[in-house]
Amino acid sequence: MSFPDDFIRQMRVILRKEDYDKFIEALQLPAPVSIRFNPWKVDDSLLSAFLHSCSDKKIPWCSSGYYLKQRLTFTFDPLFHAGCYYVQEAASMFLEQVIKQYVQKPVVMLDLCAAPGGKSTHVQSVLPKGSLLVANEIIRNRSQILDENLIKWGYPDVVITNNDPADFAALTGFFDVILVDAPCSGEGMFRKDTKTIKEWNLKNVELCRKRQQRILSDSWSCLKPNGILIYSTCTYNTKENEENVQWMQQEFGAETLPVDISKDWNITGGLTKHTFPVYRFLPYKTEGEGFFLAALRKPFDSINHRNEYLLHSKRSKRKTNIPGSSKTFLSMAKEWLLPNEDYQLSLKETSITVFPKVYENEWSLLEQYLRVVRSGTMVGDLKGKDLIPHHSLAMSRLLRRDAFLTEGVDYEQALACLQKKTISLNKNFIPNYVLIMYKNVPLGFVKHMGNRVNNLYPSEWRIRSSYLPEEIRTV
Repeated sequence: MSFPDDFIRQMRVILRKEDYDKFIEALQLPAPVSIRFNPWKVDDSLLSAFLHSCSDKKIPWCSSGYYLKQRLTFTFDPLFHAGCYYVQEAASMFLEQVIKQYVQKPVVMLDLCAAPGGKSTHVQSVLPKGSLLVANEIIRNRSQILDENLIKWGYPDVVITNNDPADFAALTGFFDVILVDAPCSGEGMFRKDTKTIKEWNLKNVELCRKRQQRILSDSWSCLKPNGILIYSTCTYNTKENEENVQWMQQEFGAETLPVDISKDWNITGGLTKHTFPVYRFLPYKTEGEGFFLAALRKPFDSINHRNEYLLHSKRSKRKTNIPGSSKTFLSMAKEWLLPNEDYQLSLKETSITVFPKVYENEWSLLEQYLRVVRSGTMVGDLKGKDLIPHHSLAMSRLLRRDAFLTEGVDYEQALACLQKKTISLNKNFIPNYVLIMYKNVPLGFVKHMGNRVNNLYPSEWRIRSSYLPEEIRTV
């Protein structure tokens, strides 16, 4: 693997001679593969089987992260599609340490550049109970991918948006925590994606730096005083990393925050003369790709802008003027959910959604200012006299499994379900909706029609490949 001359010169300046040699040598090695489990979907027996067959090494800075012995055939693993785990680069899982050390109570958090959803799903697993995540992606088709991954992860306390970072500037002081995992020159991904090597040049580094500063500036205004902004990239150069942190200090008076780490993790500090705390992952020191992170605090003042917004915003009218037939559907949908007084069902057009009660006004406010892709969990869709359970419900932690007939399937049937093929049911069910289970994990719904079975798996998510690898390796 060869690298651009300008990149080599840049890294020779940043690193000492002996470190540079180790760095280049590490980039010639295969990239490690790692996954992060969904804590509420993976039980002890499933985890034990995984550790026995797939992994012998935990990621030390992530409570649910593991290195794999070899790459799995993820596309053909039903548990991957069921949201039991997310394939994620190990170094980026360090985000967990910042959340756990600085976020101790329920917050409203923004993941500003969230697609495809790795950090958003991770954040959902570690935020304090009762928090709300707003996950945003500016590119429309990528926001759909983000939505898919967050549906599979199954947490209802989420709003997904499709906006430019500048659109958030109007929500002054709205968020307690903001993650800016900024678009960057991608130097840290060189050995995983050789395409990034061909696209790299110094001009692009400078363009990325300016774009990052625009994103940081836009996001800073919607961070509440004393709030936390987490800035990260997957690149090595100092322009996009330490120099941007210094710019935030000079431009906005940002305070850099230390994160407690273990020496055994071999995390590197800053590579410039500045002494503020930042955290770098270099592949010759840590098992993972290139990653940079800094935690910043906004100076405190006495104004709570979000409370001002909520005081003057229009209150939600979702619960008023509901026809009697719709109330029947809402009652039916409620029976499909685990008992929980913290969530509220609502009907909009033909869709029933469940969303945390405490954030109803925030939800209304976000819809006034932003393009909302989805809020909460879609429970069901009204079609004539029928309420059809939504696939999001099958994935959700609010699902009440015993509200449905269930059918456990083997690997071949699970794969057929994910390919949206017709599957057979072993039991003589009465015509009704049936929840398909694989290894005691929900995969989706089918409708038993008596003489046939309709597969309700989302068409746009189906496995399109009819080719099966000779060796299937799954969790």
